[in-house]
Amino acid sequence: MARRPRRGLLTRVRPPQLIALVYLLGIALGTAALHLPGMTRPEANLSTVDLLFTATSAVCITGLVVADTSEAFTRAGQVTILVLAQIGGLGIITFGTLFALLAGRRVNFSERQHLAQQVNALNVGSVLGLVRIIFLYTLAAQAAGTLLLSWRFVPQFGLGEGLYQAVFHAISAYNNAGFVVLPGGMTPYVADPLVSGVIALLIVLGGLGFLVQLNLITHWQAPRRNRMLVYSRLTLWTTGVLLVAGTGLLLALEWARAGTLGPLSAPAKLLAAFFQSVTPRSGGFATVDMTALSSASIFLMVALMFIGANSGSTGGGIKTSTFAILLGSAWNLIRGRTELVVFGRLVLPENVVRAGTITTIYTLLVFGSFFLMLVTNPALGFTPLLFETVSAAATVGLSLNVTPHLNDAGLLILSTLMYLGRIGPVTFAVALNLRQPPVKGVKYPPERDILVG
Repeated sequence: MARRPRRGLLTRVRPPQLIALVYLLGIALGTAALHLPGMTRPEANLSTVDLLFTATSAVCITGLVVADTSEAFTRAGQVTILVLAQIGGLGIITFGTLFALLAGRRVNFSERQHLAQQVNALNVGSVLGLVRIIFLYTLAAQAAGTLLLSWRFVPQFGLGEGLYQAVFHAISAYNNAGFVVLPGGMTPYVADPLVSGVIALLIVLGGLGFLVQLNLITHWQAPRRNRMLVYSRLTLWTTGVLLVAGTGLLLALEWARAGTLGPLSAPAKLLAAFFQSVTPRSGGFATVDMTALSSASIFLMVALMFIGANSGSTGGGIKTSTFAILLGSAWNLIRGRTELVVFGRLVLPENVVRAGTITTIYTLLVFGSFFLMLVTNPALGFTPLLFETVSAAATVGLSLNVTPHLNDAGLLILSTLMYLGRIGPVTFAVALNLRQPPVKGVKYPPERDILVG
């Protein structure tokens, strides 16, 4: 009797486990690369934990830094961080598949399953075509951003340095990475509509997610043949409402505040408020001093960071679709309805349960990590540590100038948070479950006597 062929390692590893493992490998390789000679400036005096934190922040496209990137790292180190952010933003598995396609190797069904999980593809069969589109679209968006930013940076810094600044920040913004190498940071461009506008647009595009952008393009090209998905409409509406609400609230809260919007003209105030409403969605850039914001504005930023960007995007947080489903479910409960309907379509009960599960796990993760941060770094204060914790978990990268003052324990806690925030806490939880779920389970009788609320 013929022996059954042994399954390869890749076929035995489930998609969540592979995603968790490859990001860990990417962080390890990134840390090793930053340890190479010529990556950091001697006066920076960065430790192994500092470099591990930086590599994690880059691979997990967060942007939290222990020291100013332009001052602590050489040009080679900055380019390494940018490459890690590009790989982490598009997905390590996605890059591996691209190289396999370029080498002419066939991608088997198991590998397609892993890739579909990585890019949130709707079906396994179309995933390879989606990968090609993702890369072409990403390169086009980043090239357009580079061209527009060059109009400002080349006259300011010269041809070579100006092009470098344009490329770096176009890639960093589209991947929602949040790394900045501009002298003085982004604050000198608070009233610059070109720089602030292009960076904000790239953040929004990266945060929308590839499937939504693809759906928008195909629908625009052939609206009758390619309908707008309910998911796309839901995320676009939620994104729009959050951007408008965030801009309006920040304008109201910071209009006359001397340290933020107060000294600016009315159009510049609108631009700055819009930019600060965009960046908590996982961008990580800031054109005003975060430490000068009012307590109410800081709370608003924490809420926007917690919600985050869209599923399948370069952003973090619980995701806009999750937030919308939770709000819809709460409104349904108030009205006494049991089924959630969105744009004339029924939302499956398992999706409602998944939204609640994601939010619960995410909240427990943030609260637990915040408690550990208070224990390990008590001198830094309640609000700054809460802001830092949510920023790391949502892979945002905004900070109240706390990161450089954290001890090694705090840096390791935030590194773990950034990693879990990038792959998703649910993905990590599933990856830890080594047992395959049974095909058929026992059905138990329902219990209606459990009080909730």
